[in-house]
Amino acid sequence: MKKIQLSIIACFFVMNLTAQDKNEINNFLDQWHRAAAEADANIYFGSMADSSIYIGTDATERWTKQAFWEFSKPYFDKGKAWNFKPYDRQLHVDQSGNVTWFSELLDTWMGVCRGSGIVEKINGQWKIRQYHLSVTVPNDNMPEFLELMKLDSDN
Repeated sequence: MKKIQLSIIACFFVMNLTAQDKNEINNFLDQWHRAAAEADANIYFGSMADSSIYIGTDATERWTKQAFWEFSKPYFDKGKAWNFKPYDRQLHVDQSGNVTWFSELLDTWMGVCRGSGIVEKINGQWKIRQYHLSVTVPNDNMPEFLELMKLDSDN
């Protein structure tokens, strides 16, 4: 009986820890988006792991942290980067509590976009390992989109 009680207590502690981690991760990601809106390059790029990858909306955009910094620097220097407002975020934390993968919808100047990524706790701090930004296309608009992109039905 005591083993069952201890197991229940242990499960309750892990569930609370997971909820705390999720809150911490949500705050971290919200701060990262806010840093772009406020053109705070120190917070924005400081939130990314040194080996992080940023995948943009264009098929050619697969940026290392350094390359993304070089591309983005003129926007941050002007005091106006981008302002993506996240909503409908889904988090999934591994059992260690140190790795999280997520997806989120974003209100952007391009319309609704989807962001997804991986964050990892490194030396006690959350860091973005990979972020992928994509433009969403409603299924009903797919034929027009394909025509616009001049793709044939074989692709």
